[in-house]
Amino acid sequence: MTATPSSSIVICKTKPSSMLIGPVNPSDIRWCLLMRISITKKRVFLFDRDDADLVDHVTRAVLSRLGLDSQLPVTKHFVEAGDQVKEIRKWADTPATHARMIGIYGMGGIGKTTFAKVIYNELLNEFGHRCFLSDIRETARCNGILYVQNQLIKAMQKIENQVCNVDDGINLIKSRLKRKKVLILLDDIDHKDQLNALARERDWFTSGSIIIVTTRNEALLDEPEFWVDHKCGLGELNKVQSLLLFNRHAFRTDHSSMGFESISRDIVARMGGLPLALEVVGSYLYGKTDQEVWRVMLRKLKIEPHIDVQKVLKLSYDVLERKQREIFLDIACSFIGKKSKFAMYIWKDSGFNASEEIEELKLRCLIKTGHNGELRMHDQLRDLGRTIVDQERLPETRTRLWDYEEASRVLLEKKGTNMIRAICLDKYYDHHPWRPAGHLRTYTSEQFRGLQDLRFLQLRRAALSGDFKELFSELRWLQWSDIDPNLSFSATNLHLPKLLVLELSYNQITEHWSGWSSIKASECLTVLDLSFCNYLRRTPDLSAFTKLEILILKHCDGLEEVDPSIGKVKRLVSLDLSNCGSLKELPQEVGKLRHLKELILDSTSITEIPTSIGSLMHLEKLSAKGCRSLREIPNTIGYLWELRHLDFSESAIEKLPSTIGMLKMLRTLCLESCRNLQGEIPIEICCLSSLEILQITRAPISNLPESIRCLCSLQHLSLKGCDELQSLPEQLPSGLTHLTVSCQSRWVSSLSYLIGLEELGLYGCDLLEDIPELPPTPLKLCVASCHKLIMPKLVGFKYLADLSIMYCNSIEILHLSQLNSLKRLHVEYCYDLVEIRGLDNLELLEEIVIDCCKSIQRLILPELPSLKRLKANYCHNLVEIQGLDRAMFLEALDISDCGSIKGLPDLSLFTTLKELSINDCRNMHGVESLESFLSCRSIYITGCTSLEKLPNLSKFENLESFTMRYSLRVTEILGVEESRSLTHIDITGCESIETLPDLSGCEKLQSLVVRDCKKLTQLLGLEKLGLIYLDISGCDSLERIPKLPGASVFRHYQGRAYGLFHDKISLHEKIILR
Repeated sequence: MTATPSSSIVICKTKPSSMLIGPVNPSDIRWCLLMRISITKKRVFLFDRDDADLVDHVTRAVLSRLGLDSQLPVTKHFVEAGDQVKEIRKWADTPATHARMIGIYGMGGIGKTTFAKVIYNELLNEFGHRCFLSDIRETARCNGILYVQNQLIKAMQKIENQVCNVDDGINLIKSRLKRKKVLILLDDIDHKDQLNALARERDWFTSGSIIIVTTRNEALLDEPEFWVDHKCGLGELNKVQSLLLFNRHAFRTDHSSMGFESISRDIVARMGGLPLALEVVGSYLYGKTDQEVWRVMLRKLKIEPHIDVQKVLKLSYDVLERKQREIFLDIACSFIGKKSKFAMYIWKDSGFNASEEIEELKLRCLIKTGHNGELRMHDQLRDLGRTIVDQERLPETRTRLWDYEEASRVLLEKKGTNMIRAICLDKYYDHHPWRPAGHLRTYTSEQFRGLQDLRFLQLRRAALSGDFKELFSELRWLQWSDIDPNLSFSATNLHLPKLLVLELSYNQITEHWSGWSSIKASECLTVLDLSFCNYLRRTPDLSAFTKLEILILKHCDGLEEVDPSIGKVKRLVSLDLSNCGSLKELPQEVGKLRHLKELILDSTSITEIPTSIGSLMHLEKLSAKGCRSLREIPNTIGYLWELRHLDFSESAIEKLPSTIGMLKMLRTLCLESCRNLQGEIPIEICCLSSLEILQITRAPISNLPESIRCLCSLQHLSLKGCDELQSLPEQLPSGLTHLTVSCQSRWVSSLSYLIGLEELGLYGCDLLEDIPELPPTPLKLCVASCHKLIMPKLVGFKYLADLSIMYCNSIEILHLSQLNSLKRLHVEYCYDLVEIRGLDNLELLEEIVIDCCKSIQRLILPELPSLKRLKANYCHNLVEIQGLDRAMFLEALDISDCGSIKGLPDLSLFTTLKELSINDCRNMHGVESLESFLSCRSIYITGCTSLEKLPNLSKFENLESFTMRYSLRVTEILGVEESRSLTHIDITGCESIETLPDLSGCEKLQSLVVRDCKKLTQLLGLEKLGLIYLDISGCDSLERIPKLPGASVFRHYQGRAYGLFHDKISLHEKIILR
């Protein structure tokens, strides 16, 4: 029996599995933060904390011991894409007055269920009632939603309480769960009726409850009746993460085996970052040491995706409506990388409500659109679509021929039929357009004779010849690149009456090309793309294209003139002339384009914008970014009353026109790096009542008008790098959320009235001596290169949440006692900083980073109950971190290149530390006080050349990875043989180690690196392990190793050791000598 001094909390411990926390009076227990209940000994940690926090911590501590059996099984190979788990954990920790819902969405196979299980396991210790319902979509399809309801009721009530209809189920769920704080994971919801039956209303559950929903259909999460609090979209893994996940399945370690690195990368490249594909293929290849098996798999993957992956992905396709399927197959076979707005014209012409269908496909995570509006699709989904088309029937009767070889064969054998609607004759469709394309191939009219319903044709390095009369009458989209400029246009009667989109990009054609006459007969042409036609000196006569809406001429390096006939293209909506470096002027006829909404002139050599631009009444976007010869903006720009985006960044403009204030609809004004923009910004800018973003960075302006406060819609104001700016106005727009400033004032007026401010950056304010008063809201403050800033006591900043200070060399003492809301503190490159004070008041502080602060000698840490991450790097004079032993909830500790630190305090009471990294601390003598980290998963110690002794690792029950490199004085590693969770050990350059313990008890060990340990004589217990990777190179004294069937052994043999090994290693082992 253990009692507190006031006897108000009693812990009765009769046996390891039973614990009782007796009756308490909350007023008497403010001193207690956490009780850690141990089987071997009892400890009570005493701190000062509010009652509610105490209850929360005590509950969490007890439930964490009792809830281990409720953990959902999660693959040990899980690879997280980013910090989403931490973000959701942080969100879940915030107080809530109602039940909350997390929505996790993504396409099939992307890892939604695994990710949701990780979240569930992370949260479950805080809930007495919890339930996981798996695969609801399939369960409801086979057994009905009523069956799923009964599963939920049974899980929560622990009794068989069957209901007979869905309404009764809803009523029972509401009545039984209303007073319970629950954690429920609803996996794979695909219809709102399912969510309606299981968790429609928040008041079904008590406040603090959390419902996790996974779905392939993002639209479900946007239904107003469900009110999802936190949405999380899962995307593909990047290359590093993909290779890591593949390795974990194929090699059961984080690394590819020697000799398999290249082919592993090639296989991973075919998987497109899809976790399901990586898991299926990696698992298949596990244990297969014959590289021919791998090469066969790679060849298969180049032909078709893995069939099991397709079956899973096809589930998302099967539930689509007919029109959605058609669009999906169009994209998969023909439109990947194409502009979405181009394809819209084709689908609308076919009677599809294209915008809605595209949005639905995006919500189901089956397609994406890139930053430039191009259609994107996961490689696995692309291959699924193409496989579906290939399974339709014989090639000549399929709807879409996407394979070049197959399409060419159908044409050459004249087997084409009117079933074919799309055909690709681009041999390098999946590669960069500049890739050399081989010899020219000519296609005749007779070969196309049977394709009467052809809608899409893609040609590259091809010519057409013959009489095309009455052919291509249904063609809507023609993409034709790499036309041979030396070959005469020999196709006759080539009329394209219904052509909507014509792409002639990446060609060497000129304005004299003989094919223009045929194209000008295309009366319905809506899109004309001539980008990268470098030999085009002048645009052709455009007067015939009366229905043209989009004209793209970007990157036509040789273009010097736009034909005045452009003024007759009355319906033109978008004109893109960006990167036409030889273009110096625009014709005045541009002013006749009354429907023009977008005019892009970026990186051209124009010297002026024609005054007729004032007639473009519907223009919404005007961009002349990088026009270094443009010095003046015409006053007529003021008549562009619908203009929303104006960008003159990196241009040579010297002033803004006085009429700029007439742009009442303008939302974004970008004037970045306008080096000639000097003096004051005109007062007329303050009339831009709709302006939301104003960027004037790296411009030599001297002042802003005081009336800038009238910009009531302004949210983002950037004045970074405006080194000539003398001061800020007394008052800024009250709606600002982001403000970055560089100025030469000694002080900045109070900003306390900016109650919506989220981020403030003070950069290069060389004379600034103090921080301005800040608003009473959570705020991120970044201060950089303010060399006179002393920062005395930061009074009045109690709402500051994030503080970053960089390159402020006048700061010697940092006072933080008033920053009660601070969560993150970063201090970097403050070379004169010697002390940080006031940390004892920062109960919410979660992260401290001290980097390159060369004068600081001691970091004094008080009791910081929320501190999770501490990083001290390149602080060469830092001798000690006092109070580190009190940071009991620390999760990550990183001390690197702090050469004066000699040791660490006793950290044995830590219960949450997961990552420990100590690097290049050359005077660190010992870390043996780190005796017990139940939660620690990773230890990384490198370059600690004075380190003599390590902690006993036997109590590191959850340790998964242990790395020690170049610790020259360490002679032994105790307890490593008892760390049964270890999967990776790396001991490199430890020249004093002579023996290692018998490792046979490390049952999960997959990767063992013992490299350049010159005195090591033996390795014991390896024959009982399932090692995938063993590297013992440079261990010259090693006398023998056991047989390792199936493992790859890497060893650099020298001297007599070669003879010893050569006869003892059995032939069935794979030995690679290097």
